[in-house]
Formats: sequence, C-alpha cells, structure tokens
Amino acid sequence: MWENVQQTVEFIKSKIDINPEYGVILGSGLGGFTDDIEIEYTLPYRKIPNFPTSTVEGHKGALVFGSIGGKKVVAMAGRFHFYEGYAMQDVTFPVRVMKHLGVKTLIVSNASGGVNENYKVGDIVIIYDHINMMPEHPLRGKNDERFGPRFVNMGEPYSRKLIAKGKTVAADLGIEVKDGIYLGLQGPTFETLAEYRMVKILGADCVGMSTVPEVIVARHMEMDVFGVSVITDIGHEDSIAEVNHEEVLQAAAKAEPKVRALIREFIGR
Repeated sequence: MWENVQQTVEFIKSKIDINPEYGVILGSGLGGFTDDIEIEYTLPYRKIPNFPTSTVEGHKGALVFGSIGGKKVVAMAGRFHFYEGYAMQDVTFPVRVMKHLGVKTLIVSNASGGVNENYKVGDIVIIYDHINMMPEHPLRGKNDERFGPRFVNMGEPYSRKLIAKGKTVAADLGIEVKDGIYLGLQGPTFETLAEYRMVKILGADCVGMSTVPEVIVARHMEMDVFGVSVITDIGHEDSIAEVNHEEVLQAAAKAEPKVRALIREFIGR
C-alpha cells in the first residue's frame, strides 16, 4: 500500500503544481460543487496509476484541483463504494493519496436515508459521529506505521472545532442545518423497513452506504474531518416504497445549492 500511494502521489505531482490543504469527497448528486472551484487541473481516475474507477451514476470519476477563496483544494468528483466490489483498501486509497499530497482537512458529503423523526427530505445534516456496520474494515490486516498507529482513537471522528465552524457558517448564510449520527451499511440495496427501525434503535439519525471507511482512514492519518449528509428519503411506512436511486439523485440535486454554498464558504473562511 505504501509503495502504491507514493507511486500515485509522484505521478500526480508530475502532472500538477498544487499543494492542496483541503480534500473534498463529493457524494451522490453533489458533483456540481466542482463548478465552484477555480479549476487548474482535472485528472480522470482512469489515467491515475493504482486508482479504481467509479461505476455509479451521479459520480463523474476525476480528481479536480484548484482553489476556493484562495485555498488550494482537491475534490473527488465521484467516490468508490464497497458494494461496487472493491476492497476497502481500494475504497479508501484516494484518502491516503490526498494526505500525502498535503491535505490536512477532509470534507466528506453523502446522500442518506433519514430515520430521525425531525428530519425531512432535503435536510442538510452535519455529521458529529458515526456507527460502523460495514462487513469489512479498512484497517484490517498488517498495519503500516508510516500511515498511522495500529489502534486508532475514534473519540472524535468528526472534528468538533470544524462542526462548530460549519454551524456558524450555516447560520451566517441563513442555511438551516441539523446534526446527527450516520450509520454505514454495505448496500447496494436500500434498507428494509425493519432495517430502518434497527438503525433508529441503534441510535443513528441517518443511514448510507459510504463515508465511514474514508473517515476511519482519514483519522488513521490524523486528518481533521467535516461531514455533511443530505437526507434524500425518509425510512418509514409512508415513503419506503418510493425509494430508488433516481429519487435520491433528484432530492440531492435540490439540496445541492445550499450544500455547495456551505462548503464553499466553509473552505473560504
């Protein structure tokens, strides 16, 4: 893994002249955020050594380098998911590359199903904790101390300082945000009604199929993390029959302008 990461970083540095300090992972329906970046370089995943390629609709498949408010950023226009058949090490590989390109702060976004009775479709949730219910762990196997320690302290997976900053930015922009706990499941099936109930019983507010592995690996390398989720469906009897990927993309698209404004201003400050 170490050698592959260094090879990829060396390749990217040979193509670009940017040292990004912010990394952004764009979830389903949120790919338009790249329009807010003063783009300097775009590298398709297929041209980057050791990179997987995204197979999911709504995920473009490129690393976008540029700046926002004078801050250098790299954005993943399209993430990788365990349900696509990749190993967890492949799913999280780009996060390790970001770290070794100089990224100190990782911003993750996703679309999720809400089980909190105070949520509605289109709500923006700042994630303050998560529950890992994925069937595989991205740190399983021999640990390489050059990346981070064998046992990672997950007491603060999402930076409290960044959460406070995000809420302040949202208030200043007049954007209503909720906060909540995100539970990660494998997918690709949407949850059954019984599974939605399980998610709620376990103490989570929303559920999705991504984010958790990337956050674990980011914390393994001591990156600060800020997470945002868009509620694209509600897990109860009246709405579960309507849930499909197209509906998710449409709901995410409606919330996208607010999410983009939040992240843009968050980085700019």
